[in-house]
Amino acid sequence: MALHQYGSADDLALVELPEPKVAPGEVLIRVKAAGVNPVDWKLAAGGLDPVMEAGFPLIPGWDVAGVVEAVGFDSTEYGIGDEVYGYLRKDWAKNGTYAELVSASVRMLAPKPVSLGWEESAGVPLAGLTAYQASRRVGVGAGDTVLVHAAAGGVGSFGVQIAVARGARVIGTASERNHDYLRSLGAEPVVYGDGLADRVRALAPGGVDAVLDFVGGGAAEQSLPLVGSPGRVASVADADVLERGGHYVWVRPDSADLVELSRLIDDGKVSVYVERAFPLAEAADAWRLSQAGRTRGKIVLTV
Repeated sequence: MALHQYGSADDLALVELPEPKVAPGEVLIRVKAAGVNPVDWKLAAGGLDPVMEAGFPLIPGWDVAGVVEAVGFDSTEYGIGDEVYGYLRKDWAKNGTYAELVSASVRMLAPKPVSLGWEESAGVPLAGLTAYQASRRVGVGAGDTVLVHAAAGGVGSFGVQIAVARGARVIGTASERNHDYLRSLGAEPVVYGDGLADRVRALAPGGVDAVLDFVGGGAAEQSLPLVGSPGRVASVADADVLERGGHYVWVRPDSADLVELSRLIDDGKVSVYVERAFPLAEAADAWRLSQAGRTRGKIVLTV
């Protein structure tokens, strides 16, 4: 599935391309499922062009779950037949995971969680690593009260569960239709929008210890009066938080972090909810659902 120039869901097309080359330190993966993330269609529209080189035809996708089919020189970490998953963000955009085969550096991979199927595994890497790394950046730990914005979304769902697993109390913003879902993850839900600070203080009169913003739109700035130190505010969507002393987090591939996520998943502390799986040929419809902005959990493609 590829685009021949920057464009939209309407420009996605199934194309036949040569089998990817496998460099030293890489493996070739037979894709079983690929995660869909908002960055996929934003990149396809040229949103990352100022900072990232792109080549065409451009295959989108950075999340993968699949089976190792071949190994490159000195790629001793994995063997043929191993089940892996990973966040495959390379230094340029061209050969992504919306494909039958994709090459990947071993530093971007980890063994697939034993307890998950292919679809659920493909929904973990980008979203799970984003939440994990943002939580670590602000030091979420036992006894903290943490405010998570967009807590029912793909990243937020992981953020809630990771914080709970670390012994924190979590207050999560979401629409009312997702409140029962948040409670099932261990969070106390509040409706976002005007008056949010008052609703949070009704639950936590002393404010919160940390804020994880997974939505942008001023959520981090609105939360600053609720937190004791701006250094404990992290946003993945609003770079302006840096000017306030907070953290702007851009997720990085990290095999060790993925191994830790696998441990949390296989220990039953983190679950993965896939709202819908589409066949690869229907990637355009998956993008349209993602663009609607009302997804609970993850969207994935099956190959």
